[in-house]
Order: sequence, then structure tokens, then C-alpha cells
Amino acid sequence: MARFFKKREENKGLAPGELVFIGDQKAENPQVRIIDYTNETLRDEVLSDIKESINFIHTDTVTWINIDGLHDTELIRTVGSLFKLHPLLLEDLMNTGQRPKTEEFDNCLFVTFKMIKFDTEKNLFISDQLSMIIGETYLLTFQEKPGQWFDPVRDRIKKKKGRIRVSGIDYLAYAIFDTIVDSYIYNIERMGEKIEDLDDEIGVDVDWAVLDKINTHKKEMNYLRKQIRPAREAIIKLAKTENYLIHENTRPFLKDLQDLITQATEAIDTYREMLSDQLNMYNSSVSNKMNEIMKVLTVFAAIFIPLTFIAGVYGTNFKFLPELEFRYSYYVFWFVLIVVALIMLYSFKRKKWL
Repeated sequence: MARFFKKREENKGLAPGELVFIGDQKAENPQVRIIDYTNETLRDEVLSDIKESINFIHTDTVTWINIDGLHDTELIRTVGSLFKLHPLLLEDLMNTGQRPKTEEFDNCLFVTFKMIKFDTEKNLFISDQLSMIIGETYLLTFQEKPGQWFDPVRDRIKKKKGRIRVSGIDYLAYAIFDTIVDSYIYNIERMGEKIEDLDDEIGVDVDWAVLDKINTHKKEMNYLRKQIRPAREAIIKLAKTENYLIHENTRPFLKDLQDLITQATEAIDTYREMLSDQLNMYNSSVSNKMNEIMKVLTVFAAIFIPLTFIAGVYGTNFKFLPELEFRYSYYVFWFVLIVVALIMLYSFKRKKWL
């Protein structure tokens, strides 16, 4: 499964604006859920037909329409027709490998984000694409599959927490973005704890498992960087836009969100540098351990060189070797070997080679 890039064979050679789903189908059947509210009223229901939503968008209420499942081409085409959306917007909507971005159209703002969570079974990060269309009287969100990403926002709406029930569409969009950025920070902190713990493991022992952890963490941090860095650019563009759909009282919140996601990207860069340093430390530890091994082997080799010489001389087959007739020659021979070895060990110790 490709995580860094989606295959695009399906739309190769097609004209711009053609609707082709790119990605893996993650929902069996699309589901349309609408939340329509004011400060006093609230409706939360699942629609059997997307066309029913048209009755909500021409009122003074805040209308949030969430669609789970992007593989249904006819559904997306109907959404485009009902809300008069640009064909290129719809094309980007159905591409789940889309880079996070913000684009302005005549009647709406289009924003794509990646929602990230850690899969404990696969031990890696996975992402789902969120596409958002901010209109004057409605907010459209599209997810690849049903999930609990926005339950905190729905809970705030139902319980009238904060200012969400007295604010407009743009503030609702901000609340959703804020939830996503909070999940970014949570996941980065989670990875950061694992990365910082590696420092102690590297110092204790040289283990191949540590190298495997470093490489795994580097891959996951690169994945986070690929998903979050473009999201920062999208937030900056959204905070700076002068589009009439973003009201002045919402801009301070978007700027605060910009600061949060900037902190997230900086933390990613910091942890990536830490992983590079840890990899260098690991390689240095391996080299130092190898040097220690080579030093011991070299000492043994150096000791045995003169001993081998002595043994070679007295192991020759000359008939007239003066010491052959001496009764204690064998013991003298071993005494000389041991003395030479001890002298060499003492010399190595004085020179601090051992």
C-alpha cells in the first residue's frame, strides 16, 4: 500500500474536470449527515438523499453537511450540480492523494487536509483525507470513511459550548481545523516521547533493534512532515485571504491556529534532526565497539608474534641445536614465552593501550 503517493492510472489521459475516484474505497455506502443550527434551534439527522439538503441552505441557519465516502461518482456529481461547484474542485475532491491546500472560487473556498492517526496494529501512521467547501450559507465536508474525528465539534454544538452556536460558517470551519491540528500535535508528542527514549537505549548497548527503531521513526516522521507541512501553508493562506466568506472576527482564531501548526512543523523538524543525530550516535557506537574488538585482537596478535618467532626457532629440525641436550630446555622455553608475554602486556598498560 502506497502511503506517500496515490496511483493515478485511472485518470491518465482524461480531460481536466473528469470525475474519477483515486484511492482506496474505505466506506461501503456513502452517508450524508446534516447538522443545522442557530443559537436556539438544532437539527441533526442523516439524509437518505443529498438533494434534501437544498432545503436547508437558503435559510439563516448554519448548515453543516458531512458526506462519508468519496467513491460514488454520481453522488459527487449531484453535489456539484446542487451547489454549483467548479469541475476542477470536484476532481480534486475525489482524489484522496490530494496535497493539503486552500483554493478560492467564485462562490466558495475549497480546503483539503489530512486527518492522521496511529494504527497500533500496523505500527504506523495512516491518514484520511478531509475536503471542505466553505460557502456563504453552508459548510460541506467530505471524508473517506465514517469516523469520530469531529465528535468534539458536534458535542460543542449540541451542548452550546463556547461561541460556536452564535458564530457563522467560517467559525465552524475553524473549529474543525482546530480539532485536526490538535490531533497533529498529539501524534507528534507521542512520537517525540519514543524518539527521546531512544537516547537512553543507544547509550546502554549497541543493538540492531535500536537501529530498526530509528529507521522506523524516521519513516514515520517523514510521513508526518509530508502531510502536515502543506497543511500549514493551507492555514496561512486561509488566514491571509481577504475573501468575504472569512469574517474579521474569525481571523484572530485562524492566526492562532497558524501558530499552533507552525509549532507542529517545527517540532517535526526538531525530531527529524534528533533521529539523524541518534543514527550518527549509533554508527559511532558501532564503530567504537568495533575498535575495541580490533584493539583486543591486535594486542593478542602483537603478543603472539614474538612468541611465534621463539617457537619457530626452537621448533626447527637442526641436528646440532645447543639447547637440545639441556635437561630443562622445555621449562626454560615456556618461562621465556611467559616472561615475554608479561613484559609486552606491561608495556601496553603503561602506554594506556589497554
